[in-house]
Amino acid sequence: MKTLNVTNASKSFGERTLFKDVSFTINENDRIGLLGLNGVGKTTLLDGLVNNEDLNSIEIDKPKDYKINYLTQQPELDEDLSVIDSVFAGENPLFKLIRKYEQSLLKFNSHPDDDQIQSEFFELQEKMNAADAWQMESDVKAILNKLGITELDKLVKELSGGQQRRVALAQTLISDADLLILDEPTNHLDYQAIDWLEGYLNKFKGSVMFVTHDRYFLNKVANRIFELEHQNVTEYAGNYEKYLQQKAANEATMAAVQQHKTQLYKKELEWMRAGVKARGTRQQARVDRFKDLKEDLQNKPQEQSEMSIDIAQQRLGNDVFSIEDAKLHFENKDIIDDFSYLVSKGDRIGITGANGSGKTTFLNVLAGKVPLDSGSVKTGQTVQLGYYTQYTQDMDPDKRVIRYLEGIGQNVRNTDGEMMSASQLLDTFKFDHQMQGAFIRELSGGEKRRLYLLAILIQQPNVLLLDEPTNNLDIETLTILENYLDEFKGTVLAVSHDRYFLDKVASKLLIFQGQGIIQESYDSYSGYLKKMDQKEQEKHHQVKEKKVAEQKKVEDSKPKEKTKLTYAEQKELEKLEPQIEKLDDKISNLKAQLNNDSNDYTKLMDYQRELDEANQEADKMMERWEYLSQFE
Repeated sequence: MKTLNVTNASKSFGERTLFKDVSFTINENDRIGLLGLNGVGKTTLLDGLVNNEDLNSIEIDKPKDYKINYLTQQPELDEDLSVIDSVFAGENPLFKLIRKYEQSLLKFNSHPDDDQIQSEFFELQEKMNAADAWQMESDVKAILNKLGITELDKLVKELSGGQQRRVALAQTLISDADLLILDEPTNHLDYQAIDWLEGYLNKFKGSVMFVTHDRYFLNKVANRIFELEHQNVTEYAGNYEKYLQQKAANEATMAAVQQHKTQLYKKELEWMRAGVKARGTRQQARVDRFKDLKEDLQNKPQEQSEMSIDIAQQRLGNDVFSIEDAKLHFENKDIIDDFSYLVSKGDRIGITGANGSGKTTFLNVLAGKVPLDSGSVKTGQTVQLGYYTQYTQDMDPDKRVIRYLEGIGQNVRNTDGEMMSASQLLDTFKFDHQMQGAFIRELSGGEKRRLYLLAILIQQPNVLLLDEPTNNLDIETLTILENYLDEFKGTVLAVSHDRYFLDKVASKLLIFQGQGIIQESYDSYSGYLKKMDQKEQEKHHQVKEKKVAEQKKVEDSKPKEKTKLTYAEQKELEKLEPQIEKLDDKISNLKAQLNNDSNDYTKLMDYQRELDEANQEADKMMERWEYLSQFE
């Protein structure tokens, strides 16, 4: 059994320690979900497993042939390669052969009459046969298709960021590996692709360690949970649901233990301060116990304030957005086609659909960033819009965190009407005083997203547009955001593929089906997806039944199988036997003439022609005789 043992993994940045002396073991068939707040070092730890020198210290014990494939959050692909070449990039001899074959195939399709190109193509075909490379090529194309990548000859630089990430995921999955490390593998995947990936990873023969914000995915795939907090890793057995149960039980126990220790410490402190004059040897044990207890309490992990969103919002009238006869053709696609819709106060609308169907463009229309081709969008007079986009905007990397937030808003009121400074707000969002003074460039990607979310919320919006809010946010922040939205008295429109998030937040859905078609549904997102699966299965079943019916119709139209000879066929069979015997005699005579040396060349040629004709006629007679004989 192949295992990877990690001991003494540590990483610090200046005065900031992410984790210290972390140790764990990865066994075969482990599916490990790595959890933790943004900025605690999840990605740094994953990086360190692959590039040991990135950490201050780490010891890894693994077999010499142990292979790790790593999907990073920001994969680097050669932009000048085609999709298929990019997936097969690398020094693997089989990959090199497949790349050459794909390139030769393109040339052959363009110039099929070129002898040199033709010769090279057929030679590579033989090499593919010899190496049994067809299965791998077929597997890759199937994986790309499941991930929504169908244009395999397209250059990487012509793909969107989400498409490039899916190509990188396929590249990670296809190579043999003992351990797959996946950092946010569900980002930019739709439901069908996520569902397929869940099945693929559960069948994968090696081990998997992954970071994800998708809690349904985490629940279906993980059989162990590692939580990185307080500079250490705590292990939990089971999936996400079991982790929550164990975590709650552990925290309840810890709270009771700490409460007991604190009370005991206070009692012992009173005794120490009393300054008993005659402390004998019996009392020394009590002094030692006090010192141990004091050290224990001082060394316990520092309790962090609970993350919360407590920001007041401005009053919102009933009218939010009124969309009438909207039409929009954008980037050679119909995004909206004759669409009318009313968005009201208190609506919780989940927006979903296939990648590239226009969901983000629709939010940009509501935000006034993209004009319609025709129709209108009217915004209510009391609307104070907060737009959380996919990518952080106007975030100067050379600005300090506290200054960035102060530049957006200061002295914001909470729901009780109390004024809160930028520093207090940052503290409630898990940015301690040290991080508040840091430059934005020093934050992790997830910390930047958390800061950006706070920057949107302190403007006290009453209408929120959220574009893929779950990307790069940790689960704790998402849970807090979901609870905030549950109490939010305004309107929310959220684009997301995250089933868990939409199930918790959305009360109705707008599904972008492509070609400008937008469908409304009052199902939960999971319920809607289940219905779509059932419809797809029914459609597949109907197609199968239609094919069976068509095949039966074809078979019914064929003549029924013969079971006996007709009177005419019986007479024909009776005549065939003497005719075949007579023809056999003729063939024997012709062969004798051909062997007679006295015949001249002209006669021999005539005899050969007659023999060829006789043989052909004999073959036909025999074939007919064999057919009729089987029904006697």
